[in-house]
Amino acid sequence: MTLFVSISCNLQTPIIALTQGTPFQDIGDSYAKTEIAALYRDNIMAGIKPGFFAPKQPMTRAEFLTTLVRLLRLTPVQAKVPAYSDVASSSWYYGYIQAATEIGLASGTGAGTFSPDRPLSRQEAAAWIVRAFKQQPGSATALAPYRDQSEIAPWALPYVNTVTKLQFMGGYEGMFQPNQPLSRQEAASLLYRIHAHKPWMNEIGKEMSPKIQIGWQYGQTTQQYEHSVLNSNVNVLSPRWFFLERGGELQDYSDPSLITWAKQHDKAIWAMLGNRFDMEATHELLASPAETANFTRSIVSTVQKYGLQGINVDFENVKPEDRPYFTRFIRLLGEQMHSAGAVLSVNVSPELGSDWTAAFDYAAIGKYADYVVLMGYDEHWAGGSYAGSVSSLPWVRSGLDTLRQDVPDHKLILALPFYNRDWTTKGSSSNAALASTDITLQEQTDLMVRYKFRPVWNETLGQYHAAYNNGAVHRIWLEDSRSLSLKYQMAASRGVAGYAYWHIGGETPDVWTSLSNAERYSTYSFD
Repeated sequence: MTLFVSISCNLQTPIIALTQGTPFQDIGDSYAKTEIAALYRDNIMAGIKPGFFAPKQPMTRAEFLTTLVRLLRLTPVQAKVPAYSDVASSSWYYGYIQAATEIGLASGTGAGTFSPDRPLSRQEAAAWIVRAFKQQPGSATALAPYRDQSEIAPWALPYVNTVTKLQFMGGYEGMFQPNQPLSRQEAASLLYRIHAHKPWMNEIGKEMSPKIQIGWQYGQTTQQYEHSVLNSNVNVLSPRWFFLERGGELQDYSDPSLITWAKQHDKAIWAMLGNRFDMEATHELLASPAETANFTRSIVSTVQKYGLQGINVDFENVKPEDRPYFTRFIRLLGEQMHSAGAVLSVNVSPELGSDWTAAFDYAAIGKYADYVVLMGYDEHWAGGSYAGSVSSLPWVRSGLDTLRQDVPDHKLILALPFYNRDWTTKGSSSNAALASTDITLQEQTDLMVRYKFRPVWNETLGQYHAAYNNGAVHRIWLEDSRSLSLKYQMAASRGVAGYAYWHIGGETPDVWTSLSNAERYSTYSFD
């Protein structure tokens, strides 16, 4: 059936024929009209303006990357720190480019730019398809069956080989035309082949098993904490309720209203048990078998009294000579918690080869506790002599891989920082620290706006770095949605049980979108 639509203008009244159900009036002669319509219905491709698709027009880099993000069912990220100087946060494609960059799909065109409106070449499209669907690029020496192979860039040849083998892209009369812009109808044809590939689409559409997501409470009222949790990925609450006091006493700051709220919102509570960094009180407790036993019974009794699901032990600044006693404490607590049907998690710092971590028998803790939480932060600490990252990717990766030698992956939880440090240094290129101030990620964003500095991405550290001057030289190694996403993906690739966040309320909203994308994308396996 054909509908005739009259469109008025000052000069004439043309009659345009539209096929019913066709979203665009200019695809009637396109060889990809069926594919275009299908992708439009599934919200993967859109027109250039209402009623028009422009099938022969070149596909831009921003347009194609947007379709891949949609195809992968990822969510646009309104990142607080823009990855590229030529992608404005107000542009329609900003969130899509940020999302693709954070999962490692795109890295720009150099010097912090992306060239979003530049036509996408066919060889660039091949590379993005292979990366997006986690395919291993073919050998660069394997010859693709194209007469113009010499025109294919050396870096692109493995990708062209792979998409050809997968039969997602082909040539015309024996030519691949690698530098030819990919037309919008070519893109539709290519994307439709992938969209119709059931094994991959089934993988994207599968149900995900939720990971443990611990949110520590700090510096917030109960009401503020509840509000933050509702706008997060957190499924395990960890309020700072219990503390060791001198004499082996258990100090209880629990809030019954949060227990009620957690039940109503299907959240578990693993309340934190801390030692306030009190080395002497901790030694007094651990060195006495009787005090340790009494303290352990008090903890378990309190867990049962409130109907808690678990305890999160955070004992720091423990004497090295208390190592066997701390292990005994974790063993006793683990046995009794398990008898009560509750979970025991224990926080540890990365192995530093110093007195700070000497009290941790990682293998023993991993044996007796249900989960071991690696605090993946304080690489450079407040009061330290050197300024630097709180949590660089290689440092966290090294700490996690070292811990994996003693603790199985299914018991590991990686804790990520929702804070940073604003360092005052002797110069813009000096790491000699004069002072530092702890800042939340929102405060970090506020500093960017106030001092108008533009962070520069450091590929080695997996984070941005910036400097500014307000009468003194300041340096910041930024934590943001991109840096946190990379650490999340690194841990996910190792099969950890979950993640924790210090502290809830320190993040910006975009972080949760990024981490959700990281979790979803990390589960995909396109074999």
